[in-house]
Amino acid sequence: MRTDITKAHQWNAADSVTSLRMIGSVCLLFPRLGSIGFYAVYTLTGLTDALDGWLARKTGTASDFGARLDSISDLLFYAIMLLRLFPALIGILPVQLWYAAFGVAMLRLAAYLTAAVKFHRFASLHTWLNKLTGCAVFLLPYVLMSSFTPVYCWITCMLGGAASVDELAIHLDSQTYSYGSRSFFHRQV
Repeated sequence: MRTDITKAHQWNAADSVTSLRMIGSVCLLFPRLGSIGFYAVYTLTGLTDALDGWLARKTGTASDFGARLDSISDLLFYAIMLLRLFPALIGILPVQLWYAAFGVAMLRLAAYLTAAVKFHRFASLHTWLNKLTGCAVFLLPYVLMSSFTPVYCWITCMLGGAASVDELAIHLDSQTYSYGSRSFFHRQV
């Protein structure tokens, strides 16, 4: 369960693991895409995403600050991966998929803006669909050079769209920030 968010935050092991993801994300700018070095840093960086939340729950140090740090770290990771993967994907994905991905990005932006206006904060919920989308996006570099890449990207885009609609619906329907919501139909009230 969450700790009291009104007390001052103390840096903890989970925050350190999240910070490692930020450092690893920046390090991903340097190795050649598809190299062993790239996959080693990428895999370790991705594992920190699962480890920090587990560690925070296990040690009872889950906090609003940690959740925000995790969301910022995720955004940094995905922004850097977009920079790295875009050149490889531009030539192999159909233009319709790029339009669909842009639509998903606009839905995601609408969810963020809704939370910012309504709750006066940056909010990225850790819903089941967001976690599933994150896993699908994380696996993309491992299928990048296969013939399955376009199909995989369509599936990932549809998951991202569903996750974005789910989060936007939660924000629109909630009277207060719903940190612990797992889906529109399973919300923390």
